[in-house]
Amino acid sequence: MSAPHTRSGSGDRSPAVRDLVGIGFGPANLALAIAVAEHNARRPADEAVLAAFVERQEGFCWHPGMLLDGATMQVSFLKDLVTLRNPASPYSFLQYLQEHGRLPDFINQKTFFPTRVEFHDYFRWCAEDFAAHVSYGTEATRVTAARDLPGTDPDSWDVLAVHHRPAGDGPDTADTADTADARDRDTAAAAPLYAHNLVLGTGLLPRLPEGVTPGEHVWHTGELLHRTRALTGLTHRRFVVVGAGQSAAEAAEHLHRTFPEAEVCAVFARYGYSPADDSPFANRIFDPAAVDDFYAAPDDVKDRLLGYHANTNYSVVDGDLITQLYRTVYQEKVSGTERLRILNTSEVAHVREEAGGVRATVRSLIDGTACELPCDAVVYATGYAAADPRGLLGDLVGECLTDGRGRLRIGRDHRVATTPRLRAGIYLQGAGTEHTHGLTSSLLSTLAVRSGEICDSLLLSGAERAVRTDRDRPATAAAGAAPLPSGIRS
Repeated sequence: MSAPHTRSGSGDRSPAVRDLVGIGFGPANLALAIAVAEHNARRPADEAVLAAFVERQEGFCWHPGMLLDGATMQVSFLKDLVTLRNPASPYSFLQYLQEHGRLPDFINQKTFFPTRVEFHDYFRWCAEDFAAHVSYGTEATRVTAARDLPGTDPDSWDVLAVHHRPAGDGPDTADTADTADARDRDTAAAAPLYAHNLVLGTGLLPRLPEGVTPGEHVWHTGELLHRTRALTGLTHRRFVVVGAGQSAAEAAEHLHRTFPEAEVCAVFARYGYSPADDSPFANRIFDPAAVDDFYAAPDDVKDRLLGYHANTNYSVVDGDLITQLYRTVYQEKVSGTERLRILNTSEVAHVREEAGGVRATVRSLIDGTACELPCDAVVYATGYAAADPRGLLGDLVGECLTDGRGRLRIGRDHRVATTPRLRAGIYLQGAGTEHTHGLTSSLLSTLAVRSGEICDSLLLSGAERAVRTDRDRPATAAAGAAPLPSGIRS
C-alpha cells in the first residue's frame, strides 16, 4: 500500500501537493523521514510517498548547548532511529560505526551508552541523506486549509498549506492579531508548502521559573556551551547552577572542570541528587508495548503511572555522576579548598544582573536565612516544556477535538482527532502527547517504532483518500516534489 499523491497533467495548475510536510527536523521527524524512505525503497517510483520538512535551525542539530565532553547517553544505542522498527536498516547506529571504522573499538568499550557527542554525530550522518528535502533556516509561521487550491474539494479540507519564512525574520508566531498583516507580508514571498498531512515535531522549549528572564549572565542549560565558550574572563569566579536533575548535575560538573579557578554552587530544594531508576523492570515503561498499555488505560491510571515512574526520567541523575560529584565534594573538603558547594534545601529567591555579572539571593528552605552571591552567571537547569502546536494551527484549532482537561485528543497512531470536516491529517511527535502515550513521548526510546506507526497511518489515510479520487487519472509525479531517497546506504 502506498499513499497516493497529487498528479499533474498538462491541464493541472495545482502546485505540488506532498503526502506530508513535517515541521521541525530533529530526531523525531528524521526517524520518520527514514521510515518513509525505507517504504519508498520497497515500492515503485510512482507509489512513493512525497515529503518535505521545514526546520528553523540552519542545519541539523540536537541540543548543541549540552554536547559536553564525556557526557553519555541515558538510552541504549539499540534505541536509535531505526533498530526497534527495522534491525536490518542501513541507518542504524551500528552501521554508522561500521562506516566510520569504529565498530570493533566501540564493542571493546563494553557499553550500551555512547557519548552524547558521538550519538549527535550519528544523527547528523543520517540527516545528510535528507538535506535536499529539508528547508533549513526556515520557520513555519502558520497552517491553513487550502480550500481554494485548484483541483481540490473545498469541503473536504484534504490539503493543508504550510506558510513559512526565513527564521528570525518578521514578527514572532506568538504575536497578537495586530501583527497578522505584517506576518502575511513576510510570508508572501515564500510559496506555501501543500500537503495532505502535517507532522509536528517542533521539540521542547526551555523553561525558566516565573519572573526569571534570560540575559547575558542568566542562562538556561540549553545555552551552556555557547555561553561558556564566549566567556573571555571571570569577574567573580563563581557560578550558580539551579536544579537537581541530570542537566543540572552535568552543568555543575562541566563548570567545575572547565573553570578551575571558579567556585560552583549547586542550588536545589532537595537534600541531595536523586538517582535515576534504570533498573530492568522499571525500564519496561519505555518499551513500545508499554505505549499500548498506557494509551488504553483510564485517565486516573495514566496519572498514577506517570507519578510512579517519574523517577526514571524527571529530576533524577545518573548514579555514577552522583558518585563522582560526591567524591569531588569530599576530596575538596580534605584538601581545604572547596570549589564545588552543594546548597541543598535552598532556592534562588532573586537574581539581579549588574555590571560584570549577576547577584543571586539564595534562601534556605529550612530557616529562611538568605545570602547574596555575586556570580559570573546563574545557570537554570529547570527543564523544558512541550511546544503547544495550536499556535501554528490558527483557525484550524476549532476543528481539533479536546478532552475534558482541554488537551488535544490524539489517536493511538499519533493523529490529532478532528471534526469530520478536516480530513487532512495532523500528527504530533513529542512531549505534547505524554498525556496519551506516556513517558516515552519526549524521549528517544520509541522513535523508531513511532515513526513506523505514523508512516503506516499516512499510508492508510492515503488509501482512504484514494477511494474519493478519480482512479483513472494519469499517474505522473507531482510537479516540484520528489520522493525521499531510498536505498542510499544499502
